Amino acid sequence: MSEHVIEVNHLKKAFGKNVVLKDIDFSIVKGETVSVIGSSGSGKSTMLRCVNLLETPTAGEILFHGKNVQTELEVSKYRAKVGMVFQSFNLFDNLNALQNCMLGQTTVLKRSRAEARAKAMEYLEKVGMTPYINAKPRQLSGGQKQRVAIARALAMDPEVILFDEPTSALDPEMVGEVLSVMKRLSESGMTMIVVTHEMAFARDVSDRVVFMSDGLICEQGTPDEVFGDPKRDETKSFLSRFLNQ
Repeated sequence: MSEHVIEVNHLKKAFGKNVVLKDIDFSIVKGETVSVIGSSGSGKSTMLRCVNLLETPTAGEILFHGKNVQTELEVSKYRAKVGMVFQSFNLFDNLNALQNCMLGQTTVLKRSRAEARAKAMEYLEKVGMTPYINAKPRQLSGGQKQRVAIARALAMDPEVILFDEPTSALDPEMVGEVLSVMKRLSESGMTMIVVTHEMAFARDVSDRVVFMSDGLICEQGTPDEVFGDPKRDETKSFLSRFLNQ
């Protein structure tokens, strides 16, 4: 049986009286690409942020290789293993692309500058950003910034990468370049959880699709099952809006 890398049990998250996540059970096995889809406000990004402890769960537990991430693991070490790519890139404006990809390695992983530079260059090349290593974020397009952010996550040698709507802040012509990097990552066996509005990516690249609605996981299955034969009315109505565009 495949090993669960991350397990989420009875996760709840409330902001004051607003209960955003009601009762989430979810797991991912090594090498799997899972796309999380659903309307805005369904709790997708909050779930991802709880998995990475950017939000503290109100109840429930998150396990990483069977260990509770809140009580048994050091947060910085856990986050090094579970990378995150944000919709707003979250690059440091005062650092160039290469320095952005080196910083976490030298501070969190305590790598030497030479080792961090070599690793950063390896992944910047993988995402096609070698010509821009000396560029600051303001000199880069949105698609280029997101590719640097992906290289930065990869340079930490994570076991899992969480993508929080990585293309939603991009101009349409730049979406493709980021999705193609993500597709190659998925094909290479990287374990990925992707919150996305890109239905073609969810359908064509994912091993499993999770549909969220109103703070709950409504339905999940293979892309063929969820897109081809959705069981729940909420899923059908959501997909009909997207697939008829």
